[in-house]
Amino acid sequence: MGLKARHWTLTPIFSVLLGCAALSAVAHAQPVQLTDDRGRVVTLARVPQRIVSLLPSLTETVCALDQCQRLVGVDRYSDWPASLQKLPKVGGGLDPNIEAIVALRPDVVLMATSSRASARLESLGVPVVALEPKSHADVQRVLGKIGQVLAVSDAQRVWRVIDAGVQAAAQSVPATARGTRVYFEVNRGPYGAGATSFIGETLTRLGARNILPESLGPFPKLNPEYVVRANPDLIMIGQRSVEGLAERPGWQALKALREQRLCVFSPSETDVLIRPGPRMAEAARLMAACLTDKAPTAAAARR
Repeated sequence: MGLKARHWTLTPIFSVLLGCAALSAVAHAQPVQLTDDRGRVVTLARVPQRIVSLLPSLTETVCALDQCQRLVGVDRYSDWPASLQKLPKVGGGLDPNIEAIVALRPDVVLMATSSRASARLESLGVPVVALEPKSHADVQRVLGKIGQVLAVSDAQRVWRVIDAGVQAAAQSVPATARGTRVYFEVNRGPYGAGATSFIGETLTRLGARNILPESLGPFPKLNPEYVVRANPDLIMIGQRSVEGLAERPGWQALKALREQRLCVFSPSETDVLIRPGPRMAEAARLMAACLTDKAPTAAAARR
């Protein structure tokens, strides 16, 4: 009698679970349509289960949405989370291995708008979604787009975590560090992070002043003399770029170098800092720690 009663008690539960599974299967069988950052309307026959990503920030976004298992191949620079190490590497965003990508039979390829591979892949019947975040608003928008591709209902939860983390980092910066004039070098071009880039926007939220104005664009290539004239209080730079810094014409006179107000980030930290995606709160914490440790105490008086 007890067994029979248990059977009738559990049957409705199993019915609900089966119903949910059926609804999920139906949802994933529905076509997906969105407009990517090229302005193109992309239609996918169903929610993709096999994805190749050719941009680290997009790869990390897929994983932040708890869909890492759908990735079947990534570019050579996508290295976080660590589970990605086991996936096939299919070149870089600018030089992808088209044959290797096609062989993976992806339902969709995620890539930057700057990649030249989209036309070739599409000619071979491989759908492409091109997205390229450059600002905080772009990161939030791209999260929504990838959530749409993956049929993840609340993709913006990731943005809320990022935004709260950046705000917490900003609150950790002491008042004496606010107003510090910062030069952030992205790579040895030298390319700097301008005020309109996601890095520049984070610096602004932290209370720093970027020496590169909005008029120069997100990531301008600079004449080294520009930095000499701007004479920043603090320089943020990656370990890959720091060699020979003082040998650049006129740079030995920079206040930041004379006073050792220089934050040199490790390669792994640099990757966090220059990728506009789910780890932006971690990037904000790195920059906040730099401002706290290295900013001149007189910065607040100059505001």
